[in-house]
Amino acid sequence: MAIIEGFRIKNFRALKDVTLGRLWTQQKVDPLTPMSVVIGKNGVGKSSLFDAFGFLADCLKSGVEEACDARGRGGFRKIVSQGQDDLIEFEIYYKEDKTARPITYELSIALDEKERPYVFKERLRQRRKGQKHGRPFSFLILNDGKGVVWKEEKEGRDEAGGLDLFGLMQSLKSGESGEESRDIEVVELEDRRKLGIATLGSLKQHPRISSFRSFIEGWYLSYFTPDAARSMPLAGPQRHLNIHGDNLGNVVQFMEREHPGRFQGILDRIAEKIPGIDRIDTERTNDGRLLLKFNDKGFTDPFYAQQMSDGTLKVFAYMLLLEDPTPPPFLCIEEPENGLYHKLLESLAKEFREHATGRKGGSQVFITTHQPYFVDALEPDEVWILEKGPDGFSVIRRASDDAIVQSMVAEGLPLGGLWYSDYLDRR
Repeated sequence: MAIIEGFRIKNFRALKDVTLGRLWTQQKVDPLTPMSVVIGKNGVGKSSLFDAFGFLADCLKSGVEEACDARGRGGFRKIVSQGQDDLIEFEIYYKEDKTARPITYELSIALDEKERPYVFKERLRQRRKGQKHGRPFSFLILNDGKGVVWKEEKEGRDEAGGLDLFGLMQSLKSGESGEESRDIEVVELEDRRKLGIATLGSLKQHPRISSFRSFIEGWYLSYFTPDAARSMPLAGPQRHLNIHGDNLGNVVQFMEREHPGRFQGILDRIAEKIPGIDRIDTERTNDGRLLLKFNDKGFTDPFYAQQMSDGTLKVFAYMLLLEDPTPPPFLCIEEPENGLYHKLLESLAKEFREHATGRKGGSQVFITTHQPYFVDALEPDEVWILEKGPDGFSVIRRASDDAIVQSMVAEGLPLGGLWYSDYLDRR
């Protein structure tokens, strides 16, 4: 299972410079855990942090200009940190699996002379085989849509002494670089508003880039709305739940068709975790659609999904997502507590952790919340506290970095209770 060990965001809304976990320049920092939860008061930047992942996914899918305008973001000038005319920057430090060499992806976005967002710089780095320390070697370098990429698993270039990218490109074009030219390809993108990994990741000769592109493409960010889940979509099975959840019935139809042996067992397990629900069944309509029927304890006739409460539909959607036979590599959920009974939150947190740490390989889970009952089920190293700094921009720290908090949790005090009592606030 691929996992993000750390990431950095610069000049994105309230996140002027925020780092979570380990980077290649910060090797002594503990990496992100399989499940990470960000807590904080209203207005500290939790939604911006959540949207930063969505923005990156949109950049890959549609390009940086479209991503700046998508989901009501309002364009580059609206999302760049207030008072900053600098670049919007992202850095992701991840592993394809636990034993793989880490890869660092760096992306910088700027405005061109016509005030249009474009990819200013893009780079991928990885240490050489057997290299445990030191600077990783770049195997993709793009500046303003032009640069070089190393083919297959060939080693990149050490930039410790500075890299003359233009000179390297010229020598490759002229054939003066000798044997090295067989391992390097000169790249000039037609549209500098598109990510290089989007184009190069579709080519077989660049497996590392292709793997990273697939990793980001597989991210799932939940913008679930119960009203959307109550809709009656057209018939047709679909493999995965979409971001709004309006294809809930289609996913159920897919699982019934592709996994008939385990399908009813999945419904039964989900029913056990939803308060008041005795059994979940399905009913096929004349036009081939599959309706969900919730058998409520105490009632003879079942209720259809369109009649169920927001909380029931939300829990069902989350449980169905966690039962996905081919789960997304990265699962990002904003405020899962909305509409849910508070005593259900602790068990929901445990379900997310079990999915993230399962032996069969689930998803890395990233959650934002402001509900202490949810935090009660968490460990200090899983919790990040987001606050406003003196300059108005967001600052973040890990709960486990506070020795007093660590000791209090070790003594049996719940973490959510400590947060509610202001023990997690900066003292």
